[in-house]
Amino acid sequence: MAETKDYDVIIVGGGPGGLCAGLYSARANRKTVCLEKYLPGGQIAVTGDVEDYLGFERIQGSELAMKFASHAQSFGLEVQMEEVEEVYVDGDYRIARCASGNLYRGKAVIISTGGSPVFLNVPGEKEYSGKGVSYCAICDGAFFKEQVIGVVGGGDAAVEEGTFLTKFASKVYIIHRRDQLRAQKIIQQRAFDNDNVEFIWDTVVEEIEGDGTRVTNLKLKNVKTDEKSNLAVGAVFPYIGFKPNSGITREKLETDEGGYIITDHTMETSVKGIFACGDVRAQLVRQITNAVGDGTTAAVAAEKYIEKLEDKHAKRA
Repeated sequence: MAETKDYDVIIVGGGPGGLCAGLYSARANRKTVCLEKYLPGGQIAVTGDVEDYLGFERIQGSELAMKFASHAQSFGLEVQMEEVEEVYVDGDYRIARCASGNLYRGKAVIISTGGSPVFLNVPGEKEYSGKGVSYCAICDGAFFKEQVIGVVGGGDAAVEEGTFLTKFASKVYIIHRRDQLRAQKIIQQRAFDNDNVEFIWDTVVEEIEGDGTRVTNLKLKNVKTDEKSNLAVGAVFPYIGFKPNSGITREKLETDEGGYIITDHTMETSVKGIFACGDVRAQLVRQITNAVGDGTTAAVAAEKYIEKLEDKHAKRA
């Protein structure tokens, strides 16, 4: 039976940013719940090795996610497996309506719903995710030193990250379905000038193959000639798009042209009492370290917002 549950702070999304926000909010002695439809940890829960989080030279993403969750819960954060369908404002309350029918009512909401890469949707992509299929060159490039790497896409991210991967790879092939790039000219030129980058034009990936433990081959198809070929690689990085999960609010939040939520320096959105942190927020890079920093700021700002709200009610009384 559906219930309405009251909290001080509601956090939507249990990735690193959301869990860190939960830790700080719970430590401030605020009744706080984190609503996560899958496992706590977000995308790092299904990531292989993590080597770029301070204090851990190498740790499995799933282990780091568990540490985040248990640390936050040790301070009193409540974690509920709920899928939030809508966030909206009701007077001084911020409401999260869930697929279960439950309503979570709080004085502040922190949106930490992250984003999702646009997938190739080809055989082998899911099977080899974390085993050579990666969507983050900064996170995983160093795992493929002296290997051949495939990058899929023709926009800024694909070309820029492809060039970045030459720091590690013996060769980077950028595979693009058209005969010209969409990336900015300056980014294109850097790639063209790099001897370790080679372009495969008018081509799509039809299948990702491996030996059961890692990626070994890409099956390719030329879209103009239908010619098929194979490309032996140790990893593939699809960069055909990234979608922020920013569409859950009934209120009209200000976003940039990519749909990322715009916040001020306190992580507050264009709607008072609604904050955002992590990959769903407009920012330069999307890393675990960014997310936990955002989460800290959002939690502290939410606490100050609630204090002002309570002072206002006290004066009315």
